Amino acid sequence: MAVSLRFALLLFVAFVSLQLISASDDAKIFYESFAEPFEGRWIASDKEDYKGVWRHSKSEGHDDYGLLVSEPARKYAIVKELDEPFSLKDGTVALQYEVRLQNGLECGGAYLKYLRPQEAGWNPKEFDNDSPYTIMFGPDKCGVTNKVHFILKHKNPKSGQYIEHHLKFPPSVPSDKLTHVYTAILKPNNDLQILIDGEEKKKANFLSSEDFEPPLIPEKTIPDPDDKKPEDWDERAKIPDPNAVKPDDWDENAPMEIEDEDAVKPEGWLDDEPEEIDDPEATKPEDWDDEEDGEWEAPKIDNPKCETAPGCGEWKRPMKKNPAYKGKWHAPLIDNLNYKGIWKPQEIPNPDYFELDKPDFEPIAAVGIEIWTMQDGILFGNFLIAKDEKVAESYRKTAWKPKYDAEKEKQKAEEAAAGSDGLAGFQKKVFDLLYKIADLPFLDAYKLQILDVIEKGEKQPNLTIGILVSVVVVIISVLLKIIFGGKKARVEPKPKPTGAAESSGKQESSIDENEEETEKEETGASVRKRHTRRET
Repeated sequence: MAVSLRFALLLFVAFVSLQLISASDDAKIFYESFAEPFEGRWIASDKEDYKGVWRHSKSEGHDDYGLLVSEPARKYAIVKELDEPFSLKDGTVALQYEVRLQNGLECGGAYLKYLRPQEAGWNPKEFDNDSPYTIMFGPDKCGVTNKVHFILKHKNPKSGQYIEHHLKFPPSVPSDKLTHVYTAILKPNNDLQILIDGEEKKKANFLSSEDFEPPLIPEKTIPDPDDKKPEDWDERAKIPDPNAVKPDDWDENAPMEIEDEDAVKPEGWLDDEPEEIDDPEATKPEDWDDEEDGEWEAPKIDNPKCETAPGCGEWKRPMKKNPAYKGKWHAPLIDNLNYKGIWKPQEIPNPDYFELDKPDFEPIAAVGIEIWTMQDGILFGNFLIAKDEKVAESYRKTAWKPKYDAEKEKQKAEEAAAGSDGLAGFQKKVFDLLYKIADLPFLDAYKLQILDVIEKGEKQPNLTIGILVSVVVVIISVLLKIIFGGKKARVEPKPKPTGAAESSGKQESSIDENEEETEKEETGASVRKRHTRRET
């Protein structure tokens, strides 16, 4: 009896499993795992612009395959037709696929296009940017653009035009190099859900003007394109007082600053001494070639005689604010009695307005990738179109999640192992930057000292932060001297924070201006070898 019950239970479980599998297969409209080579099933565009080569490639660290973008700085286009066109109007639809940015994504797209039937005016061999699609979905990143697109191309029943409606405030693209799965769920109640790795990142409604730009339902009224602003329409809320008169004592030519006549040259000022002198200890390097390197000049150092004096060089009276300065005179503003407000054309009924209960989705007949990217290594996989979001969830759990978890664990292990190496890499970047800073023209007088400090720091990497601070202090000192004209008080004041910030900004500007010239030097070694040279 017990055996019969167990057998009956097994039959029941088997029956339920078969029903679930059958239901899942019925809900699955399209699936592409790329387990098999894509040639013969997917069609690459023959258009001249699309030179990018697709590869059937394994995902790094996994056994599953995908469709790989194999070359950087190329346009790519490839398409796969469905067995038959699929309607988006009947119930829930889930669009899902995986993409792994194995070399990152600085500038390019990794999105899919769900195309209309070929009767709309396209064919696979000529698939390009103009091929008519219904939905465009997926990551796009370049410059300030960083979004997971969802664009619906919808036909206006009044005008007959197909308009691109962009999802407002879409989620951003994950910045790592792991496999991510992107899901768009279209609901029969007009809702749209965007999921990344199974987590909802955006929820919208197709008919809401708050969610799509432009909205699917046009405005009832529009500004009259033929309406013109009257010539006597005055939009000025305030106007200069026509009765105002410039005061007689208003001098528009008075300067903002004048010399301080009460200032007196400090006692002991050394008029005949320069602020800087040639370094008497500097000698011309033995390997200096006058024809190749130009005439050698000794580096400059601070004049030691100026250290104990209030200042050196020609003394000039400091400037002070001119109490007579008033600037250019302007008549005061008064209310404009003729002000009518900002003119706007009158509203008229919108000839293209229509009402809509549901989006009039065009059917999907093919899935395509049409992108331009500066990065290679983009791997697409596990494309799915299903009539049930649970089917998409099931594929995420079985096809994507184990892969993602393995990549995360590997990433954590690599980060842990690279702890000290990461610091070494940081130190190398710091020293490379310091060598570039040492080559800045306004630091010529201190180049030898700066390079000596850097070289000592390279031998003792644990002093990196101290070395960096030392060089920054030198730069700030030089910039303060430039800004304030080299005047020296008897007691050296502490630099203000704002002065330091200004110095930092000037330092960055100088680095940018000299970066190209620095990169053109033959080798860093020759620069370091001849660090006593003065640039000409």
